[in-house]
This record gives sequence, C-alpha cells and structure tokens, in this order.
Amino acid sequence: MNKRKLGESGLEVSAIGLGCMRMTFGDAPIGTHQQMVSFLHSSVERGVTFFDTAEVYGPFTNELLLGEALEPFKGKVVIATKFGFDPDDEGNLRPGKTNSRPERIKQVAEESLKRLRVEAIDLFYQHRPDPMVPVEDVAGAVKELIKEGKVKHFGLSESDAATIRRAHAVQPVAAVQSEYSLWWRNVEADVLPTCAELGIGFVPYSPLGRGYLTGKVDESTTFDSSDIRSKNPRFTPEAIKANRAVIDLLERIAREKSGTPAQIALAWLLAQKPWIVPIPGSRKLERLDENLGAASVELTASDLLQIDQALSQIAVVGDRY
Repeated sequence: MNKRKLGESGLEVSAIGLGCMRMTFGDAPIGTHQQMVSFLHSSVERGVTFFDTAEVYGPFTNELLLGEALEPFKGKVVIATKFGFDPDDEGNLRPGKTNSRPERIKQVAEESLKRLRVEAIDLFYQHRPDPMVPVEDVAGAVKELIKEGKVKHFGLSESDAATIRRAHAVQPVAAVQSEYSLWWRNVEADVLPTCAELGIGFVPYSPLGRGYLTGKVDESTTFDSSDIRSKNPRFTPEAIKANRAVIDLLERIAREKSGTPAQIALAWLLAQKPWIVPIPGSRKLERLDENLGAASVELTASDLLQIDQALSQIAVVGDRY
C-alpha cells in the first residue's frame, strides 16, 4: 500500500484508510467483537495504517475496540479520533448536542487516551463545529494538549473554509474531514482550495456514497431500521432508481479498467489531490480488498475529464441527509 502525507503536517498514512464506525455502531448486523478484532488485524496486514474512530461511536465502544485490536501495532499505525459532543447526567453522549469547551476537550483527550491504549492521540478532530465556542478556543485547547504530548495533530470535521482559516491561525490544522465523493462535491468550492493554500490534508468520509457507488444497491434493496440509509433521502426507491446514471458511468469505466465501480469511485478521489486520503468503511475482507485495490487503478487526465463531463450532465436526486 502506497503512503500519502496529509498536507504539510508530516503525518504519513496509507493512501486508503479505514472508517471504523460501523464495526460497533450503526446498521445491523454487526460482527462479533472478536471478528472485528481479527478484521482490524487483517487490515494492518494488508497495509492499512490509518484508522478513524470517535468517542461518540457506540459511544465509547469503537475506541475500546481499536485500542484492543491495534495495541500490538503501536507505533506502526495512526489512529484518528474526535471530540465535540456533550454527555448527559449519566455520561451518555448526545450526538445532537455539541460541546467543544476547552475543559471538555481536555477531558475527552484523557478518556480517549485510556480507551485507545496510547500515550498520544495521533490526530484529534473536532467532530462538528460548536456554535457556542469560538474555534480559536478549540484550537488553543488542542494546542495545549500538543504541548503536553497528549496529542500529535489537530483536525477539523465538517468545517467551512472561514472556520478552517481561523483555527489554523492558532494551531496548524493537519487534516480536514468531510463528506466527499463523486456524488457529493460541495467541498470543491472553497474547502479544498483552502486546504491546498494552507497545506492541510483532506480526509473524505462516505467516499462510496454510503455504499451506493459500489453499484450493489438498487430499488429493491431494503435497509434495517438501524441503518441510517433507511431514513436517507438518497436511498428511497425513487432516488436510487433516478441516480442510476451515476452507477452506469462507473460501471462503464470499470469495465475499461478491469475494476469495479467502487474502485473507480475511490481512484477518482485519489486522483484529485496527492494529499487526499479516503476512509471507506468496511467489515468484510472481500470489501476491504476491493477498496484497497483502488490504489492500483490508474485514471488518466482523459479519464478524469470524461468522468467530469458525464457527471455534469447528471442531476443527483435526494438531499445528503
């Protein structure tokens, strides 16, 4: 697996990372704990060195899983985790309620260090902007954690360009994580140019459009009530059928490249910038192997132009959420 550097931070990771949320949280069925530990071990054996988690996934259980599974590879892998949500009186995190006050950030860091079984958090993202806390205060809190040796790199997730600039002025931002794929390209307007200007890496989550860009979802596909796609506007039977033109395009190029639609979608992201590192989620080895195979798919300038021209003629149906 080739390596990439996330911008000018010096943080080097595998060209394709692994989003780990669904290993403990989200749509059913989820594999057993031991199955997921074995899967993570297999990921490392295949060259994956970049793993994405968050305290809110579970909550807490995802970090615990990664801490156990990746402890034997300490120093050889990079684990990114996130802060930014508020617990209730019983300690349960509330995904809809943000809390990025400096004292909360420092508390989360201490707890995540224990769950991840590491001496320092490799990449510590603010999970979502907090309208009640200036981002300068957020960056300042992480800066102190970096000085204390508890955090190595600072990241932001789903932040706009202006917020990225304000944070970066206080503490250099190593990476920005946001949704980005062939069918969700809003970050191209100002976030990606800002990252390019400031030397910040970019980490696309949902790079396969929550599975749609694999070509394995059609209008007859049903989703368990625990699956976020069961309530997603882009996964109604009508939207799935209407968006089929995107899959037709990917399948056509995949045939030319002896690949799969998923590999073309990931290769397209890799071809956008050398500091982009997608983190598709997976829980099955065959899917992992397929995704990692995208790193070997070569898309020429002509291929990319062809894809862009075709996409410009396709109106994607359905909101992101």
